[in-house]
Amino acid sequence: MSLDLTFLTLGFLFVLGLLADEVGRRTPLPRVTLLLACGVLVGRSGFDLFPLEMEIWYEFFSILALTMVAFLLGGIFTPATLRRHGREIMLISIFIVLFTLSVVAGGLWLLGVTPALALLLGAIATATAPAAVQDVLRQDGQGGSFALKIKGIVAIDDAWGIIAFSIALAVAAILTGRAEEGLWLHAVRDLGGGIALGAAIGVPAAVLTGRLREGEPTQTEALGIVFLTAGAALWLEVSFLVAGITAGAIVVNLARHHDRPFHEIEHIQWPFMMLFFILAGASLELERLVDLGMIGLGYVLLRVASRIVGGWVGAWLGRAPVAQRPWFGVALMPQAGVAIGMALVAANHFPEMAETILALTIGTTVIFELFGPPATLLALRRAQR
Repeated sequence: MSLDLTFLTLGFLFVLGLLADEVGRRTPLPRVTLLLACGVLVGRSGFDLFPLEMEIWYEFFSILALTMVAFLLGGIFTPATLRRHGREIMLISIFIVLFTLSVVAGGLWLLGVTPALALLLGAIATATAPAAVQDVLRQDGQGGSFALKIKGIVAIDDAWGIIAFSIALAVAAILTGRAEEGLWLHAVRDLGGGIALGAAIGVPAAVLTGRLREGEPTQTEALGIVFLTAGAALWLEVSFLVAGITAGAIVVNLARHHDRPFHEIEHIQWPFMMLFFILAGASLELERLVDLGMIGLGYVLLRVASRIVGGWVGAWLGRAPVAQRPWFGVALMPQAGVAIGMALVAANHFPEMAETILALTIGTTVIFELFGPPATLLALRRAQR
């Protein structure tokens, strides 16, 4: 793409994002939904104003934005938070993933989907959209124990989801009669490698960052951590989400002399998030929704029900306040990049199911990304009344 078109497109995206941001501040609508809707209007499902080269930009900004989100979410795991809410966070996250996997997979199987495909789709359904949830939390701005627990759950439930998805890949391979030993190794490398990489970056970052004066040097440190984490994770083929969460958790617990990198990432995060959401909306194909039929409707309803019930059960076992229990699953409805990433991996391993997996995941992502953030905002306001 020519340089002049690049600058014009970026300028247009920032102005469009600014307008959506301002509307979000003046109305009850979440900024995420507005940004995605703007992307849909100007993207392939709308007026198709973006050049094809935008596909490359979407991958770049999605990885960058999600790594920033992962680092910030890792900062939730302080000793004080874990002492106060650790039991609730762990139990709710585990039960939401378990219920989502079992209910979606079992329900789709009863609707006539083959066991292997139903299992894969159930595992994909466990993924949450951490960027969308976090932005709604920031927009709401009320804080409180419920918001803090949601941040902790979002930070860890995608790790459980990655484990569930990796196991589902291996079981699906057995069910289709072509078990691959490499799938188990993929699970270990993705999760274990992400933790190891996060530790390798987080420990020196905790010791070395924050030694310079406030301002630009600290912003450079923060950007350096994010880019190193994302680049190394892609190079090593491990989870950049797990690596970012691990690095953030280590920095917040070891860096006793400062907490500035977290503030600096928060300061510089929004422009990248804005581009990420608009480009995500531009890449969505609304026509895929038409092809889903009963399977797509079943997937949506089963995922909604399973997350609500799983969140309530986990909150009950974790002894969360009664007023908060019905709202954990509602707050965790958004589904985006992580699910699509899982779908791409599944499609690569099972090409005969690729069309169904990709069509259903991309199609339902439209629904959960447009209507999930309002559900998160509703849950925040109801649970914290």
